[in-house]
Amino acid sequence: MISYLQQLEILAFFSGYPLVYAVVAFLKSTAKSRSSIKNSAFILLPFAYAIVGIFYAGLQIRNLYPDYSVKHIVSEIQIPFFATWALLSLVFWIPFFSKKPIISLLHSLVFFYLIVKNFYLQLTSTESDKHILGNFMKVYSDSIFLNTVILIVLLIIYYSIRFLRRKTTIPH
Repeated sequence: MISYLQQLEILAFFSGYPLVYAVVAFLKSTAKSRSSIKNSAFILLPFAYAIVGIFYAGLQIRNLYPDYSVKHIVSEIQIPFFATWALLSLVFWIPFFSKKPIISLLHSLVFFYLIVKNFYLQLTSTESDKHILGNFMKVYSDSIFLNTVILIVLLIIYYSIRFLRRKTTIPH
């Protein structure tokens, strides 16, 4: 049961990113100019993904409180590969990785695979539970919402900073 809940946590943070990426990449392909908001959104995608990683890391730190010993961490994390893979999203703060948004998509496809696999298993199972499928649908839609909101907030911050810089450089 704990493993299932940890899997839902990971999926809630990361599984919606590929769809957000695909929509932004499609919008970028329709952009008329290089300085459009669509291009800015595409450039900011890896940073949005890294912020999702910070939120996930924060949740894990809160869940492990007050004992941060290695023994406690190992005993609490039921799916260490996916938890470690999720924490690797923090590397998108590094310029080498953030300059290549496709790498963030490739990283997130592991989580998208998990959600697709779980959908498939539930739909093809003879004893499928409608509540489990509903949980996965809700988690996936929440993940899409989280990734979209973070990207929108980043765009607002980005354009606010650009506006303030432009305003301060204009002589009076």
